[in-house]
Amino acid sequence: MTGYFFNPNIHPYTEFNKRLETLDNYARLTLLPLVVDKEYNLRDFLKGALDYGEDRCLFCYHIRLEQAFQTATKDGYKGVTTTLLYSKYQRHDDIKKIGETLSDKYGLLFLYRDFRLGWKQGIEESKRLNMYRQNYCGCIFSEFEGHKGR
Repeated sequence: MTGYFFNPNIHPYTEFNKRLETLDNYARLTLLPLVVDKEYNLRDFLKGALDYGEDRCLFCYHIRLEQAFQTATKDGYKGVTTTLLYSKYQRHDDIKKIGETLSDKYGLLFLYRDFRLGWKQGIEESKRLNMYRQNYCGCIFSEFEGHKGR
């Protein structure tokens, strides 16, 4: 298993760097091989997200999973899964559907599992390891929605 980081959706850029640093530290601690794609194409992400409107998450899921499938194909991996499946806030049915479509397109396995079963243990472990924990999904829209009610 190899970790893969591709997140042009995370805003602002300082948040992107915090999350990457946290993952990098975790990967070193656990000896997880890690491939990092630092591409941060803000304009294309925002344009795509705006074009999708209220369904912007579908755009985000698709571009990130497609990039993971392309990288897995290029690097000779047999399959792809995603940490999106760990979050109880993500749209699992949509992620599964996109993953299965990309699986057919690239001829790789898409491993769907409901990783939310480990939600509480994951939070406890991240706190034990003193990991940075974000309070919104990643994009500027989720950051805004997370704070507008406060």
